[in-house]
Amino acid sequence: MEVRTLQYFLAVAEEQSFTRAAARCHVAQPAISQQIRSLERELGEALFERDSRTVRLTAAGEALMPHARTVSAAVAAAKAEFAARSGLLTGALALGVADGVESSSLPALLGTFHLLYPGVTVNLHEGVSAGLIPQVRQGSLDAVFVAVPPEGLDPGFGHRVLVRDEIVALVAADRPQARQSELSLREVSAAPLITYGSDSGLYVRLRTAFEAADVPFRPAYATNHVALQLELVAAGVGIALAAGGARGIAGDPRVTVVPVTPRIPYAKALVWRAGPHSSAPLRALLDLPHSAAEP
Repeated sequence: MEVRTLQYFLAVAEEQSFTRAAARCHVAQPAISQQIRSLERELGEALFERDSRTVRLTAAGEALMPHARTVSAAVAAAKAEFAARSGLLTGALALGVADGVESSSLPALLGTFHLLYPGVTVNLHEGVSAGLIPQVRQGSLDAVFVAVPPEGLDPGFGHRVLVRDEIVALVAADRPQARQSELSLREVSAAPLITYGSDSGLYVRLRTAFEAADVPFRPAYATNHVALQLELVAAGVGIALAAGGARGIAGDPRVTVVPVTPRIPYAKALVWRAGPHSSAPLRALLDLPHSAAEP
């Protein structure tokens, strides 16, 4: 049982996809599949349930997860120890962050990174997805936290998903719609619509969902600040469509969170330019196990 095979196993389990795991590990998908089959033969049990659309852990896979994470964390810690001993890991890491980063696992991941590599300065640059991604391509930013577009990312990028969520409706608690178990996009569109601006990574997902439902997409108020969306809803302006995991939306008694149908899922990821020219601090960040970002 090799460390790299366990890291491939973790990638498939966390990405829930052999294709995404291969992209994350910078290897061809058949190589990942072959390593997983070899591991399953060695252990004598299937680790994943596979069908044409999803990949899920079996009971055996769930049992292996904590051991694989322990091994991966130990390898990362050993690398960090010897990087610190040699004094090689210094410099700066430039990260771009779009809205919603505070509700992601990135702050926890950076907390672990700081403990392991205190000699690296991390510079955070706020922006929107449309403006941040070109800066990775140009090399002015090492990596960015952005919404994954519906068509996927450029093949020249690597990525690690840090958020999987869906869009929800925010309705003033005194409105009749707040008592419904779910709202259709047509019902949402009957009220003034409050949602993200066209420069947000979630805007395209919303527009695509409305087009698929044959409902006009006409935002009356556009802001990428969910806190402001919340205040507009509470003031009676209309209904907002916002990220379900956005901080603060579930604890405000003035506003009710209502699921939307059809569902509008989305993912947000740490994205970087793939290739051999990544900086040492970025490689160190990417070498951290995904579990380091989990609460």
